[in-house]
Amino acid sequence: MDAAKVAQLRAFVGHCKSDPSVLHDPSLGFFRDYLESLGVQIPASSASKSHVKQESGGMPSAEFGDGNKPKQKTEDDDDEDEIVESDIELEGEVVEPDNDSPQKMGDSSVEVTEENRHAAQMSKAKAVDAISEGKFEEAIDYITEAITLNPTSAILYATRASVFVKMRKPNAAIRDADAALQINSDSAKGYKSRGMAKALLGKWEEAAFDLHTASKLDHDEEIHSVLKMVEPNLQKIEEHHRKYERLKKERERRKAERQRRRAEAVDRKAESEYLSVLQDGNVVGIHSSIELETKLMAATKLSRLAILYFTAAWCGPCRSIAPVYKSLAERHPKTVFLKIDIDEVHNVAHQWNVSSVPTFFFVKDGKEIDKVVGADKTGLERKIALHSTKV
Repeated sequence: MDAAKVAQLRAFVGHCKSDPSVLHDPSLGFFRDYLESLGVQIPASSASKSHVKQESGGMPSAEFGDGNKPKQKTEDDDDEDEIVESDIELEGEVVEPDNDSPQKMGDSSVEVTEENRHAAQMSKAKAVDAISEGKFEEAIDYITEAITLNPTSAILYATRASVFVKMRKPNAAIRDADAALQINSDSAKGYKSRGMAKALLGKWEEAAFDLHTASKLDHDEEIHSVLKMVEPNLQKIEEHHRKYERLKKERERRKAERQRRRAEAVDRKAESEYLSVLQDGNVVGIHSSIELETKLMAATKLSRLAILYFTAAWCGPCRSIAPVYKSLAERHPKTVFLKIDIDEVHNVAHQWNVSSVPTFFFVKDGKEIDKVVGADKTGLERKIALHSTKV
């Protein structure tokens, strides 16, 4: 076979591999039929596939035609994106919580002798020396020994708590500060140590409370120094909370407003439907018990007075009062005027215990509130005037 033609065929096959949709070209129908006769499955035309772009990040993104656009949120949608709180830039050092085993505590049931008190003071003095030299582990050992000798001393627990603060072990410090405050609820050093430990954990509100309490009991410069860091952070946190509370309240307000508008729209639609059922200014004929229930329900929904006029074709007084009833309907469009032929809808007449015609029942909220028997024009007008003013 001619080498040039082979090269052209190779190029055509390569093009088909890169874009199989070319095989759907009408001019290549003969070739497509040949391939299918060999059992080859031709890929569907790319035009029939949904269009997908491959973005630079590697994830496909769908293109939508006019008939398949993504649904846009409207102001009536209940769901809004959740409010994501931003980070707050705070000052000061925050450490990872220490998860060491709890330190040894004293046995409060032990009787403390004077000898034990003296020995505890000696151990405390050694601890103070070790603290001044920066030997905190050694200081902890001395104070633990002192606590074992005198477990009733709040100052010993508070002192060990202060050392744990220096060692950046806030949880251990809090345990000792709590023990000190359990023994002496007015331990300034207990509050101070616990406040400083809470600050190390980034619990600024709790830290501020403890440090202010300590300052009231026994103010010192170290408390003032720590508060100068804690209070600005606390102010930032409080402002942050206020900001997002405002955002949340505004979000809830918008949601409530959307719900109110939707409810009003539903009410307007329902009112329109009920009005179409009641036909203001007209006498509405009733031909079934279901139709009567529908009309009375509509009247109830619209808080309207309804009048049930029971009549009969053979009734002379009914024929004489009918024009009056029609005239009243025109004059009182907000009152529902219904007409029921007892011979046509006898089950309704029986349900309302109609013994003579014409009879007029005045109904409010689905319940009978008054009645006029006979073609009493004056009585009918008086009752309408009376009850329509109560609607």
